[in-house]
Amino acid sequence: MSRLLEKYKKEIIKELQEELGIDNPMAVPRLEKIVINMGVGDAIQNIKLLDTAKLELAQISGQYPAVGRAKKSISAFKLRKGQPIACYVTLRKKRMYEFFDRLVNIVLPRVRDFRGVSPKSFDGRGNYTLGMKDQLVFPEIDYTKVERPRGLNITIVTTAKNDKEAYALLKKLGMPFRES
Repeated sequence: MSRLLEKYKKEIIKELQEELGIDNPMAVPRLEKIVINMGVGDAIQNIKLLDTAKLELAQISGQYPAVGRAKKSISAFKLRKGQPIACYVTLRKKRMYEFFDRLVNIVLPRVRDFRGVSPKSFDGRGNYTLGMKDQLVFPEIDYTKVERPRGLNITIVTTAKNDKEAYALLKKLGMPFRES
């Protein structure tokens, strides 16, 4: 079992019950899934770029990514419907907790000029999205093999009913929020 999952079950559930005034321990918010998405718009001209993005995403997540395709055609971008332009991974259970632990304790402190993540990136339903400018902050990526920096989005989906509950959950799990 993951170190973070153990801490959640032994300590955080009780703390959140008291803090949020929840009687039933099953009603306490928890992580549901983490989706890591890497858009590769340049794949329109060169499809090989998508292969390197998939390889990097697999190294970061420990899971083989799925390919995202264009939903509609946009002639200004020379984009056709169904063309592969992104790759994404959905992490659940053990892998999700291990990734979140690495993200909070190893990756985010490696970001240059890091002062904490924005507490304003919640969507109103208890989900949090974090954008990263390049993939080199992940220790799994060998920077000598990277052709160009590529951004990625990390969406943390929780069972929280609102942003306040989700903020409390992520704060207890160790997410370094910026003090505003």
